[in-house]
Amino acid sequence: MAGVWDNLNRTGEDKVVRQWLPALVVLLALVGHGARAQSPGLGATVELVDPKVLRVCADPRNLPFSNEAGEGFENRIATLLGRELGKPVAYTYYPQVIGFVRNTLNMFRCDVVMGAAQGDDLVQTTNSYYRTVYSLLIRPGTGLDGIESLEDPRLKNMRIGIVAGTPPATLMAANGLMLHAKPYALTVDTRYESPAKDMADDLVTGRIDAGVLWGPIAGYWAKHSGTRLTVVPLLKETGVRMDFRIALGVRHSDQEWKRTLNRLIKENQSEIDSILEEYGVPLLDEHGALIPK
Repeated sequence: MAGVWDNLNRTGEDKVVRQWLPALVVLLALVGHGARAQSPGLGATVELVDPKVLRVCADPRNLPFSNEAGEGFENRIATLLGRELGKPVAYTYYPQVIGFVRNTLNMFRCDVVMGAAQGDDLVQTTNSYYRTVYSLLIRPGTGLDGIESLEDPRLKNMRIGIVAGTPPATLMAANGLMLHAKPYALTVDTRYESPAKDMADDLVTGRIDAGVLWGPIAGYWAKHSGTRLTVVPLLKETGVRMDFRIALGVRHSDQEWKRTLNRLIKENQSEIDSILEEYGVPLLDEHGALIPK
């Protein structure tokens, strides 16, 4: 998911989404429309680069979503899909920066991108396979226990880590929390930088008092920071959308392939949920309520 900050951020012709977020939740990046050489309605075996292999495009160093060692939850879900299809999984790795979709999926270097924000127009998205939300990451016992919202007055004089350009940054500004905020970059080459890890490290060492991250990233670093951290899903915020549905991304022409993936998602949803829960992803139900673990 392919991971990112799963936030939709568009300026002019640049279209960036993460896993994403991701935002994006989850970042997919600038589409190359000229690469769409297939016709709608073709059978799945014609639509795929190699019908004998599940070809996936992913970021090589973007945990908890994916890495070259196959340790991310998107790697695990891709393996599940390959198993159900009876196909081996092969990866094309490319950093999820501007040009990701144009240089991978739309160049026919793969047939699916994991972790696309549902409705993203850079790709054709399947039905969603999870829904999650931006979350606050705190250290227990530091005066923020029981917090539920960015409107909490205890945050007024706190130093809060925030990824620039994400939806919660807008809410922090509205709540007067930017004066002491520490910004972290939204779009980076994950081979060399990890703003999420930097934020978690800063929280553990006390350089910041709290941090706001995309839910899957917050959950992952709460488990891997070496210090007990608490994830607070920001479910009570209003005015700015904080939760997103995450899907698979395919080419706009690949109708039969999308239907196949939709079927696999439906048939294997419980196993997908188990993988996500293992990584600490805060999951929401169809009503936007937190699913108990």
